[in-house]
Amino acid sequence: MASTIPRRYEGAVTSLRHPREATPRPAAAAGDRAAVMLLLPVAMLLIVGLGAVLSASSVVAIREGVDHLFYFKRQIVWIVAGLGLLVAASRIPYRMYARFAVPILVVAIAGLVATLALGDVRGGSRRWIEVGPVTIQASELAKFAVVVFLARAFTTKEAYLHRFAHFFWPVAICLGSVGVLLLAEPDLGTTILIAAAAFAVLGASKAPVSHVVFLGALAAGAVTLLAFAQPYRKARIVSFLDPLADPLGNGLQAVQSLVALETGGWFGVGLGASRARWSFLPNAHTDFIFSIIGEEIGLAGALVVVALFVGFGVIGLVIAYRAADGFGRLLAVGLVAWLTFQALINIGGVAVVLPITGVPLPFISSGGSAMLANLFAVGVLVNIARTGKAHR
Repeated sequence: MASTIPRRYEGAVTSLRHPREATPRPAAAAGDRAAVMLLLPVAMLLIVGLGAVLSASSVVAIREGVDHLFYFKRQIVWIVAGLGLLVAASRIPYRMYARFAVPILVVAIAGLVATLALGDVRGGSRRWIEVGPVTIQASELAKFAVVVFLARAFTTKEAYLHRFAHFFWPVAICLGSVGVLLLAEPDLGTTILIAAAAFAVLGASKAPVSHVVFLGALAAGAVTLLAFAQPYRKARIVSFLDPLADPLGNGLQAVQSLVALETGGWFGVGLGASRARWSFLPNAHTDFIFSIIGEEIGLAGALVVVALFVGFGVIGLVIAYRAADGFGRLLAVGLVAWLTFQALINIGGVAVVLPITGVPLPFISSGGSAMLANLFAVGVLVNIARTGKAHR
């Protein structure tokens, strides 16, 4: 029987009969592609990190009298928990963080205060709180809290940012309170990292460039004064400029890191064959894990790791550019700046092209709080990507 449906309605009726065959929305498809492209370098970095932790931490575990796979097994647990947070964050609408920006900042500040009051002292710093078998670093939440707070503030105050007071006070209150508490621990490295992420948000906002440059100059001057204010910080600067001046003291980490990287050559000494991990290089499985990577898989492998971080940063900025609104754009910029600047600071310190600050390498260094915070931030970026604008 011939169809009695007019030709001009056949397409509409077909789409109603077969809804699964309808063309997907361009924005959703583009967002899913961006999310997948972001997750690829993260997955590869996690795999590289597991191999590096397995090699670098075994000697530390043996020296501490525990199973030689102790840190490796614990890293797997943290990654699994972090991936759970990533999935959860990818499903939470990112605009919700704007509503709770102030409470998130208050909780982060309370955590930093609790760290100063109840935290354990390790290596002369009070940065960790032990809750049973779990060690918590409140500074990881502070990174996210500062980015969220400033992204919200500079979105809601967009029409008033030409006035310096409206520009200055949110930054002063947010960075000032967090920075003072971090410096009291003391943790100048994390303070610098949070300030860098904050200024990335400011630079991406609609604030006048003159305001950002002026405040940036003030911040750079403050960091310079703080770097020379304490004898141990001044010693780090001196050892950075000339590590061989005190190769067994302040320059030990820098010298041993360079030795490990030089030993690796172009293609490395082989997986699990690192010599630096045998107590020559302190913190080999945490702050200096990139040295172990360079020693075992060489300069070629180390450059691949660097390229993965660069790829993550580029894709993250594309997600920020495609964000559906101003808050999403600033939030994405801040999160990408946090993770990529942290990688830059860590790798720069390991290669002795920047002073050593003690910040871990994202997705790779052994550690729980940092891994959870990093993967949660990736989940937020995935949510921003999936709700982005296709035409951008």
